Amino acid sequence: MTTTLDQPNAKLARRASRQLSLFAPDLVKPAIGRAFVMLRPDILWKNPVMFVVEVGTALSILYTAYKVIDPNSTLASLGYLIALDVWLFLTVLFANFAEALAEARGKAQADSLRKTRQDSTAWRLRLVDTTNIPPGTLATWTKEPRQFIDEVPSSRLKTGDLVIVEAGQVIPADGEIVEGIASVDESAITGESAPVVREGGGDRSGVTGGTRVLSDAILVRITAAAGQSFLDRMIALVEGASRQRTPNEIALSLVLSAFTLIFLIVVVALWPMAANAEDYMKGYVGVETLKSLGTDIPTLVALLVCLIPTTIGALLAAIGIAGMDRALRANLIAKSGKAVEVAGDIDTLLLDKTGTITLGNRRATRFVPLDNLAATEVGLLAALSSAADETPEGKSIVELHRRSPDAAPALPPPGSKFVGFTAQTRMSGVDLPDGRVIRKGAADAVVKYVKAQNGTIPATTDDQVNAFASQGMTPLLIAEGNAIVGLVVLEDVLKPGIKDRFDRLRKMGIRTVMVTGDNPLTAKSIAAQAGVDDYIAEATPEAKLAYIRKEQYGGRLVAMMGDGTNDAPALAQADLGVAMNSGTQAAKEAGNMVDLDSDPTKLIEVVEIGKQLLMTRGALTTFSVANDLAKYFAIVPALFAGTLPWLKSIDVMNLTSPTSAILSAVIFNAIIIPLLIPISLKGVTYRPVGADALLRRNLLVWGLGGVIVPFVGIKVIDLMLTAVGLA
Repeated sequence: MTTTLDQPNAKLARRASRQLSLFAPDLVKPAIGRAFVMLRPDILWKNPVMFVVEVGTALSILYTAYKVIDPNSTLASLGYLIALDVWLFLTVLFANFAEALAEARGKAQADSLRKTRQDSTAWRLRLVDTTNIPPGTLATWTKEPRQFIDEVPSSRLKTGDLVIVEAGQVIPADGEIVEGIASVDESAITGESAPVVREGGGDRSGVTGGTRVLSDAILVRITAAAGQSFLDRMIALVEGASRQRTPNEIALSLVLSAFTLIFLIVVVALWPMAANAEDYMKGYVGVETLKSLGTDIPTLVALLVCLIPTTIGALLAAIGIAGMDRALRANLIAKSGKAVEVAGDIDTLLLDKTGTITLGNRRATRFVPLDNLAATEVGLLAALSSAADETPEGKSIVELHRRSPDAAPALPPPGSKFVGFTAQTRMSGVDLPDGRVIRKGAADAVVKYVKAQNGTIPATTDDQVNAFASQGMTPLLIAEGNAIVGLVVLEDVLKPGIKDRFDRLRKMGIRTVMVTGDNPLTAKSIAAQAGVDDYIAEATPEAKLAYIRKEQYGGRLVAMMGDGTNDAPALAQADLGVAMNSGTQAAKEAGNMVDLDSDPTKLIEVVEIGKQLLMTRGALTTFSVANDLAKYFAIVPALFAGTLPWLKSIDVMNLTSPTSAILSAVIFNAIIIPLLIPISLKGVTYRPVGADALLRRNLLVWGLGGVIVPFVGIKVIDLMLTAVGLA
C-alpha cells in the first residue's frame, strides 16, 4: 500500500472533492443505494429512534396485507393504509439517506485522494543501528558510489528506517528529519503552493509522505509504516470508518431513546384501551363515536412516529459526520470526532505569542546611545556584531543600520572573528583585527560580561532597559571592549486584526492566554496590546502543564497548540491538543488533532468549527422538539375528539378528518427530513455570540420556526389530500 501522492494532480483533486455540491449525482446515486442497505435491522438498530420507526412500518405493512385478504377487518380504507405505509417507509429511507449522503461526501474525497496516490522509490540506508546517527551522516552517504543505499518501494518502508531524499524527490512516507535542511513543497497535502523550510534538530522537523523536496537533501527517519500515514488516516476519516460517536451525541441519543420509549409505552397502551372501550363506554357515548379512536395498528404506528423525535433522530449522525468533514476540509486531522466536538466547548485557549499573536520575528526599530556616541555609531557597532548573525533579529539590525542616514557600511574587515550566540552566554559579536571586541546580547548577560572585564556601567542603563521592556520591547545591550555604549530595541509586531479575533472569542465566553518565553514585563505589555485575558511569561513545559491543570481543576476545558517535543506534555494534558504537522513526532502523538497547514492561528478556526457543530445540533434539536409540539396539536384533537369532545377546543388546525390528520402529519414528518439535510451538512451560520444570546436565537428562529412550519405544512398537505380524495 502506497502513501505518496501524484503531486501535479493532488491539489486539483482535493479542490474538486471540496467543491462537490450537496446533491451532485455522483453523491446521490451511491447514497440512495446505501440508504436501502441501511434498512437492515442489524445496521439500523444503532439508531434506536429510526429502528422503532422501521419495526412499526413493518407491522403496518403486515396489517395492510391482512386488510387486502380480509376487507372487513378494519374501519380504515385501503387507500389510507397504503399511503400510510408508503410514507412511513419513506421516513426511514430519508433518515438513512441523510447519513448515507454525509458518508458519500467523505467517500468522494477519499476516492479523489486514492486516485492521486502512487508508489515511489525510496533510498533506504543499510545500517544495522539506526538509533544513533553520527553527525555528517547525510554528507557521507550521499556521496558516490552509493553501495550502502537500497532503492526500495515506499510501501516496503518500516518505522525506524532511514531514507535520503534529495531535491526533486517525493518524501516516501511520514517521518522526522534527522539531519539537513530543505525547502519542501507541501501543496499536495495543504493545498498551498508556497514552499516551506523543514530542518532537523528543531520544532519544524516533521515531514509528510507525498510532499516534494525542492532543494538540498535531508535524512529522514520514517515514523509511519505503509497504511498508517497521515494520508491513510485522512482517507479513513473522510470515509467515516474511523468515526465514533461523540459523548454529546451519545448523550443526546440516550435522551431521544428515552422519549421514544415513553411514547411507545403510551401508544401501545392505547390498543387494549381502545379494544375494550366499547364494552365500558357504549352506555355513555355512541359506538360510532368510538371509531375515531383509531384502533388499527397502522394508525397507532403513525401516531407513535409523529410523537417521537424522528427529525433529529434522523439527522443526528449526519450532523456529526458533517462536522468531521468541515474539519478535514480545513486541513485538520482529528483523531476522533470527540476532538471536533470538544473544540466547541472550550473555555480557555492557550496561544503561543510568536507566530500566532505576533508576526513571528522581532524587528530592530531603534538604536539608543548610552555613552557619548551618536545613534548612528551605536548602529554601526550593532550591525558589525550582527554581520554573521543569520537570525531574523540579526538581519533586521543590519537592515535598520543600512537604512539610517549617512550610515557607514557594516563590513567587518578580513581576519575578523565572529562569536556565535549560545544559550549559555546569551551573547554574540565579533573580534576585529585591530583588537576591538564588540558584543551584543541580553541586558543582564552583557552587564555581567562588562563587569567581568572591570568595565563601567552607565547610570541610566537599568532605567532605559526597564523602560523599553515595560512597553513590550526587547532591549539588547551593545558593548565595545569593557564599556556599554548603547542598546538596540527589538519589537514584536502584532498580526493585523488579532485583537478583533480575541474580542470574538471573548464574546463566545472563551478566555485567551498568551504563552511566551519573554520576561514578565515584556509579556504583560504585549498581552495588553493584543487584548488577551492572561499570559504565561518565561514559559517552561512545567509552567504550561501546571496552568492547564489549574484551569481543568476549576472545571474548564482547555485547548492548546504546539509543535515541539517540549509541548508534548501540555498537548497531552489539554482537552484539545492541536499539533503542527511540521512539528516533532512527539507533539503529533500527544495531540488529538493535527493541523496539516502548520498554521498557529488555526486554533481559532478549530474552535469555530466545533462551535458550528454544536450550534447545528442544538438548532436542529430545538426545531425537532418544536415540530413535535405542533404535531401534537394536529393529531391528538383530530384523532380523539370523538371520544373526548373537550379536545375540540384545542383543535386550532381544523383538519378535514382523523385519517387526514394522521396522514398529513406523517407526510410532513417524512419530507421535513430531506429538506433539513442541507442545513445538517453545511451547518448553521456561525456567529461568535455567548451562550445566552445563542439560546435566545435558537428559541426565536428554530423554536418558533419549528412550531409555525408544521402548522402551515400539515394544513397545506391536508388541503391537498382533501382535493385528491384521501382525506
